[in-house]
Amino acid sequence: MLPVMTDDGNQLKTWRGRVQIELLRARALGRYASAMLDLTDNPTTTADPRKAARALYWQGWRVSSIARHLNLNRSTVETWKQRENWDKTSPIDTIELTTEMRVNALIAKEKKEPGDYKEIDLLMRQLERVARVRKYSETGKESDLNPNIEARNAAPKKKQTRNEFSDEQVARLHEAFLDCQFDYQKVWYRNGHQRTRNILKSRQIGATFYFAREALDDALQTGRNQIFLSASKAQAHVFKQYIAQFAREAADVDLTGDPIVLPNEATLYFLGTNARTAQSYHGNLYVDEYFWIGRFKELQKVASGMAMHKKWRETYFSTPSSLAHQAYTFWNGEHINRGRAKADHVHFDITHEALARGRLCEDGQWRQIVTVEDAVRGGCTLFDLEELRRKYSPEDFANLLMCQFIDDTASIFTLANLQRCMVDSWEVWDDVEPLMLRPFGFRSVWVGYDPALTGDSAALVVVAPPVVPGGPLRVLEKHQFRGMDFEAQAERIKEITQRYNVAYLAIDTTGIGQGVYQLVRQFYPAAVAFNYSPEVKGRLVLKGLSVVNGARLQFDAGWTDMAAAFMAIKKTVTASGRHVTYEAGRSEEVGHADLAWAVLHAISNEPLEGMAARTSGFMEISV
Repeated sequence: MLPVMTDDGNQLKTWRGRVQIELLRARALGRYASAMLDLTDNPTTTADPRKAARALYWQGWRVSSIARHLNLNRSTVETWKQRENWDKTSPIDTIELTTEMRVNALIAKEKKEPGDYKEIDLLMRQLERVARVRKYSETGKESDLNPNIEARNAAPKKKQTRNEFSDEQVARLHEAFLDCQFDYQKVWYRNGHQRTRNILKSRQIGATFYFAREALDDALQTGRNQIFLSASKAQAHVFKQYIAQFAREAADVDLTGDPIVLPNEATLYFLGTNARTAQSYHGNLYVDEYFWIGRFKELQKVASGMAMHKKWRETYFSTPSSLAHQAYTFWNGEHINRGRAKADHVHFDITHEALARGRLCEDGQWRQIVTVEDAVRGGCTLFDLEELRRKYSPEDFANLLMCQFIDDTASIFTLANLQRCMVDSWEVWDDVEPLMLRPFGFRSVWVGYDPALTGDSAALVVVAPPVVPGGPLRVLEKHQFRGMDFEAQAERIKEITQRYNVAYLAIDTTGIGQGVYQLVRQFYPAAVAFNYSPEVKGRLVLKGLSVVNGARLQFDAGWTDMAAAFMAIKKTVTASGRHVTYEAGRSEEVGHADLAWAVLHAISNEPLEGMAARTSGFMEISV
């Protein structure tokens, strides 16, 4: 902005009018245009002294200074000012009149310099802007100030595409996918062309994580649909969480929708048990933890139909459960022999030695077994094998981490009965909101807690009691804690009492449990203590058998650890050999059935006959 100069040479004021940016620029040019008057250098100019005085006044000169500069009486200049209302002239008028004078003077010059033509062109553009400003003051439309706005508004708007990836983002995501693979995951990737992949795996080696990323990368590269099946919709949405996280981190794209539809028309479906009625879907199929899905043969028949076309791929992966599970014949290849003559039966080796590197078997399926030791050799740095061997008994280590199946004939709770208790909680429980501050509102719940011994994990469960006698007992929430002292364990229990209306709370007071129990009583005096003995364990297990065998216990089908915990409980005898008791297939130091014992603590509030129990105050059970 140009300063205003007075006759004493000091900068006194600047332009202060609050007008649009176009007015400010035009004002500056108008002040420059007043130089055409040559008043400061040639007071004897033949220009109209009234217009010359007016031009100087609009530049900020005082009346007395103008009079001295033009050799006029001050009263004369003051009279012109009052009569023509110089102070009331709008900024746009002052600019237009001043610019007009300068343009006319330049046009009238007989011999023009190159700079004169440039100045004429510049000033004419300013007059055009003045005209646009005048129109804007009448209509208020911003397009009157800037014609480009009107042209932009008139052009057809580009539709914002949801879940859009640019070519550069697709390339970045693919590169990130390849860069984050362990060696055994690279084997899965190299065999992605197989029509059917069947993988038996250790827990926590990143299979769901990997296949979620593989599916998104394939959908972007090929446009093929991707279908994710799990025992429950909640479990299937773990895929969705991994996919959304990957897209955000690798390509800075926020994926939305359920299903997720990509711009190339590839669709990502996340299904639970309702897959039995989803025969219209088609695409690459991923089935997670299929050894824990109830009525697997029925599900597999429908699921395989989704990938019937030769361009689709099927991927099954799971930790092992029981030899009696329906999926076992799908794993060992016996399913292919149904209806065939005995001479045409197909048999092949399914030992770890045969399948550790992956192999295309005689039934057309590519199979692989990946144990925790294989994962460590394949570059996975997430495990400390020595710590795991100390933490788990040989039996649990073999099942959880070395891909060995459970023979549940020795288990008190069989997988067949437990599968009747596994439900798709997101579909079945319409009165539970797990993401809310109070997931079950102010309705009563029962809480069971199995504290941690040295190296063990503590378990905490929340059970919704039956609404009517004989109704289901629903496990709403489960937690497991490791490496926490009894103060920290008590604090986690306190958090549960703040989120739920806890009507019953039972704790095993054996060992460290006594310390947890004493702290819990400070904020929940009615806590019930279980001092374990063969008789107490017997009562808990009998109640559990009554509930499980009657299919009255319900928990999310994706909680495979819950089913495994119940299957770990076996009947045995005490050291003296005189009493029958129950143990969790574990050493004295470590265990795996903590979730099951926590549930048994909670449901013990209902007596064996199934009627609602009446409990009040403090109760301690001991023998």
